Amino acid sequence: MQWLVNPLPWPPSAELGVQPLNGLLWTLLLLFLWYCYRMGSDLPAPGRTHAGKHKSGSRRAMLSRAGSFVGTECNAGSKVPGSDQVPCIPMETGEDEGRGYLTPVLSHALFPVQASVGGRKLYTALQEYAKRYSWVGMGRIHKGLREQVRLNDLSTIQKPHLFFLPDVPSIPFFPRDAHRHDIDVLEANYPVIMAEFQAVYQRGVDPKFGWTCVGPKGQAVFSLYSAGVCVAANCRACPCTYRTLLSLRTFISSNSLGAVGFWLLPPGATLGGSYGPTNTRLRCHLGLQTPPLCELVVGGEPQCWSEGHCLLVDDSFLHTISHKGSADDGPRVIFSVDLWHPNVAAAERQALDFIFSPDL
Repeated sequence: MQWLVNPLPWPPSAELGVQPLNGLLWTLLLLFLWYCYRMGSDLPAPGRTHAGKHKSGSRRAMLSRAGSFVGTECNAGSKVPGSDQVPCIPMETGEDEGRGYLTPVLSHALFPVQASVGGRKLYTALQEYAKRYSWVGMGRIHKGLREQVRLNDLSTIQKPHLFFLPDVPSIPFFPRDAHRHDIDVLEANYPVIMAEFQAVYQRGVDPKFGWTCVGPKGQAVFSLYSAGVCVAANCRACPCTYRTLLSLRTFISSNSLGAVGFWLLPPGATLGGSYGPTNTRLRCHLGLQTPPLCELVVGGEPQCWSEGHCLLVDDSFLHTISHKGSADDGPRVIFSVDLWHPNVAAAERQALDFIFSPDL
């Protein structure tokens, strides 16, 4: 019996091209099967590297090699085999020992021996965060913790004393567009914020009413958040201002780098040059009461406040504040809110909230 193979029936109008088309389709089918076979056979077996694949320079190979050193004992004399680089980073890996993603591949430098107790505490907190979540996106934070010791020895116009995040573009004063939403919200609520300030100010600038005196020159602050902790009594005294804070998108409310409050500077006072604790934040100053001859100099650039308007300041730069007006002018008053630096990524913000948690 003769069998006719015609797997793909065609309409009568295409009869003249049946054989060539069938041959082409069979060829494509065979090529597809061969491709599937090759893809399956190219999966690398343990310990084998295939030709045609990325070799030792690939990300998978780097992470695999880096992971093989996780959990091993490192000292100043140990080196990565086959490399002249400085030894691997000692990590506390626990149950995740051997997993490549726990080892930052950005550098093999040891954490500085001369680091302060506080620096080592922060580094331990970073390791704990990486165990719970991931090292992904932690490169700049890891680098900043290692290099903080050297930064403290430098004479520079920008030198945060607590934590410096490297590779963050910074200028003394940022444009409004850096935090357009939050600035618009604060300025729109200026009348309410001003009214609540006047209410707490008229009760008296006294510690028993929630005020804190800062320094010998009469500067005082009425804090709503202090080092990432809500001052409940003061927030109850300013409920509308507190609700305004909750509507901000970039307000630092969960770590000790963030603070909010009304700041008073009396006439004749000048605060000498100082540095803020970190470059991961910007201070937003909403001018409430700004007499003449009040000036803020940040990184050598002078600026004046304006009532009802905001200034975005990177206070990790050297800055001075002065009020050279007369007693009749009254104090200079600003509402200061700490916002995230716009170039700090979401993963870094989450990690910094963990590392600088007020509970640690």
